[in-house]
Amino acid sequence: MTDSTIPTARLGDDGPEVGLQGLGCMGMSFAYGPTDTDASRATLERALELGVTLYDTADAYGAGENERFLAPFFGAHREEVVVATKFALSIPPDEPTRRIIRNDAPYIREAVEASLRRLDLDVIDLYYMHRRDVNVPIEETVGVMADLVREGKVKHLGLSEVTGEELRAAQAVHPIAAVQSEWSLFSRDIEAGVVPAARELGVALVPYSPLGRGFLTGSFADAAQDLTQGDFRRQQPRFTGDNAAANAALLAPVRTVAEAHGATLGQIALAWVQQRARVHGLPVIPIPGTRKPTRVEENTGATRIVLTEDELSLLEPIAEKVAGDRYADMTFTSAGRE
Repeated sequence: MTDSTIPTARLGDDGPEVGLQGLGCMGMSFAYGPTDTDASRATLERALELGVTLYDTADAYGAGENERFLAPFFGAHREEVVVATKFALSIPPDEPTRRIIRNDAPYIREAVEASLRRLDLDVIDLYYMHRRDVNVPIEETVGVMADLVREGKVKHLGLSEVTGEELRAAQAVHPIAAVQSEWSLFSRDIEAGVVPAARELGVALVPYSPLGRGFLTGSFADAAQDLTQGDFRRQQPRFTGDNAAANAALLAPVRTVAEAHGATLGQIALAWVQQRARVHGLPVIPIPGTRKPTRVEENTGATRIVLTEDELSLLEPIAEKVAGDRYADMTFTSAGRE
């Protein structure tokens, strides 16, 4: 292993070993405005060179376009990468901007076959339930997912935005390798119930949006003013108007710590998330998203930053001061059901 290659961690007790930091691929074709296909392809290759092996997508990202975009890269590096995708957000053909949460057996079977076709794979390494349909018992949903493992269509199971009790119920049906939820200096609600349950059960945490959707990097200050019309962050409460102004002020201690390390704000935000592994005693593999090779280099550099106890104390109060929820509708998050 060279100095530029990141360390590894295991997804759950029996899951695959992956780079300590993964790559969220959603923005390469969805949600964050105009994309550069060539730059995104170069980003995928550079990430792999640096030891990033967990690549995260979903069938809902661009109505399958994200999976199709990633397929050639996965095919070229099949033995080197761990492919994670998700089901549960059904898109009505006549309403392409709408999402319906479905966890029923017929839909899951339809979704996995469609993802396998788009990804051009025989098996998905890590298959997540993207969101929880409270009208379907989670034991039933995970039971169907477990059948997919037995049938050789899926290797390992994951859940996204579940509560601690939902995770325990799922684990009683089949081992869960990873739980994916938002976790960052701005979003710490999962620490109340989800994180303790994951630690107890030997499940890894895969934080999405560990950079606060880019806000923690200082790359934008007000989504309505700084981001393009097609960027979905313009619809999130934390990033516009008075909330954005109040939250921008919370970056001051992050800047202080960054200056002490000669690092960027984003690297400090990622280092904080990574150190949750030691604080809470469980594997933590964040999946920051980017479309630029230079950002992957910056992000993976955070794996070599260790924050002192004094620095962690300086950053500790930030989350409780954040203005606005992380989504306009929190009912489909774990926090909305805890």
